[in-house]
Amino acid sequence: MPSKRWSHDVQKHSVHTLVFRSLKRTHDMFVSDHAKSVALDEESQKIKMDVKLKSDYGAVLHMPVLKEGKDRVSHHPGHLQSHQSYTQPDDPEYLITGTHAYPSGPGVALTADTKMHRNPSEGGVHSMTFIPPRHDTSRTGASVSDIHRHAGGAERSHSLMEGGGTRNSALTRKAPTMPKPQWHPPWKLFRVISGHLGWVRSIAVEPGNQWFVTGSADRTIKIWDLASGKLKLSLTGHISTVRGVAVSSRSPYLFSCGEDKQVKCWDLEYNKVIRHYHGHLSAVYDLDLHPTIDVLVTCSRDATARVWDIRTKANVHTLTGHTNTVATVRCQAAEPQIITGSHDSTIRLWDLIAGKTRVTLTNHKKSVRTLVLHPRQYTFASGSADNIKQWMFPDGNFIQNLSGHNAIINTLAVNSDGVLVSGADNGTIHMWDWRTGYNFQRIHAAVQPGSLDSESGIFACLFDHSESRLITAEADKTIKVYKEDDTATEESHPINWKPEILKRKRF
Repeated sequence: MPSKRWSHDVQKHSVHTLVFRSLKRTHDMFVSDHAKSVALDEESQKIKMDVKLKSDYGAVLHMPVLKEGKDRVSHHPGHLQSHQSYTQPDDPEYLITGTHAYPSGPGVALTADTKMHRNPSEGGVHSMTFIPPRHDTSRTGASVSDIHRHAGGAERSHSLMEGGGTRNSALTRKAPTMPKPQWHPPWKLFRVISGHLGWVRSIAVEPGNQWFVTGSADRTIKIWDLASGKLKLSLTGHISTVRGVAVSSRSPYLFSCGEDKQVKCWDLEYNKVIRHYHGHLSAVYDLDLHPTIDVLVTCSRDATARVWDIRTKANVHTLTGHTNTVATVRCQAAEPQIITGSHDSTIRLWDLIAGKTRVTLTNHKKSVRTLVLHPRQYTFASGSADNIKQWMFPDGNFIQNLSGHNAIINTLAVNSDGVLVSGADNGTIHMWDWRTGYNFQRIHAAVQPGSLDSESGIFACLFDHSESRLITAEADKTIKVYKEDDTATEESHPINWKPEILKRKRF
């Protein structure tokens, strides 16, 4: 039976309010054990506060006290006095916020038991002069008018401190803000291509952008015309699922790898295999070509990645260190030249010359099944069931998480406009703004007629070289082509952007 939906809205509170409410309740529970039974020695308390003032607040004792709506400066800023020259304000309506442990607010009003916390010490008054007085205790934050009224506080304090004292950078620090995401037009299904008899596992587009190639669980490699979607050629030779394909931009070669442990080089002028690369001990899951040298890198279920000399078929390096299947590999001309992702939940950046690991990234908690390099920036992204994470080269510095695609992510693609695409095992595709991590579109295309609904997985996705088409390889044995919606505008598809929700970096 479906659960009963609540008809009324639940009142929402900020985290700040809830935390202090919890603190207040805890305090009230234990205050009788401490506050009522211990008598304070006034002389000891005064000495304690004098020491605390000088040690903790010495740098800001010369600053003015804010009175309701205006500044009240006891002395000329040029003559810095000690804190004894300032007096505690006697106005009962005067309230400094944030200087006692339990600020007033809905549900956390001060009681007789907590009277000792009503006003701060003299040093506390002087040290908190930036915080605007709270006028409406039912609000949890300052209003726009409060912000405008006290907007010059940081500048005024800086001018006062120029006569002496140390500048406190924490007082002038800006609040973190989430940048507004760039608007991207939504993508829509343009063409469905059928022809394979098994799951389509891999895609590659040739450098001239005239055709693309797919590898499938039906053990065939098929070449398709990109403009029309018609089949041009089928290549047979693998005896198990073809898991990876790549087209060379330096020679008329096509490379393929599969679960039969084989890595093949096809000559596209003769449409036949001219080289085999022997060495892997188990299924080969992915491969990539180095952009500037004649080197091929493959990765396998045998927990290794291997670097091959394309011409001599020599195994230049065997990259060992992963403790489980290496599911994805990417190459680039800059350092690090090889990046691998594994089912042991780690990403490794490799030194190609030495054949050793430069950096191991352990942030992911689940298998890393896909990597993608940004075409313009010196960054990359990794996809896993726990998160999509963005990283900075060359040391793999963490940038941010892209959360929300709660599925096993098999593939990622990114274009020069900053559109990141993630495809998952459940057939969903999410579109992200690369810079901000804003998820601007979600797609779940219908499966091919005759297929089960459960056969809606996305195994590979790729932008063509014009970046106007997105090609996906799917579990319903089809290849789907998407394009941008030319009729969409910022008005018809607005950005649902909430600037008050700050994006926090989490590892």
